[in-house]
Amino acid sequence: MSPARRHLLVVDDEPHIGLLLRPHLERLGYLVSLARTLGEARHALQGGAPPFDAMLLDLHLPDGSGLDLLHELRDAAATRAFPVIVLTAEGEDRILREAEGLGAGLLTKPFSPSKLTARIAALLGDAPPPSVPQDPR
Repeated sequence: MSPARRHLLVVDDEPHIGLLLRPHLERLGYLVSLARTLGEARHALQGGAPPFDAMLLDLHLPDGSGLDLLHELRDAAATRAFPVIVLTAEGEDRILREAEGLGAGLLTKPFSPSKLTARIAALLGDAPPPSVPQDPR
């Protein structure tokens, strides 16, 4: 499937993450929705099967841990295999192992947007997206 048909939910409370990722991913053809809290993410995911193809999830959010949301997704039959990449600055091995044990891919901050898009494509079984030309300004 092409990125143009992929809808990603980015859950991160750091505004610069959304400001960086959304334009980069949209230039590649992805549709991107942003949530800055667990509450916003839960609201976006309501209604049975998620309307998203994958989620990029920060672990440290103002209203709780992204691990809680990951546990909720894995406990529900409709979202048990929902693709998730955890984006985190977390360095504690126990927490990272827990996220991996729940089937999430991991990418530690800071990360390059090109590395992230390659991970998204691999997670979704898509061809790697073409590189995006840099703005000459």
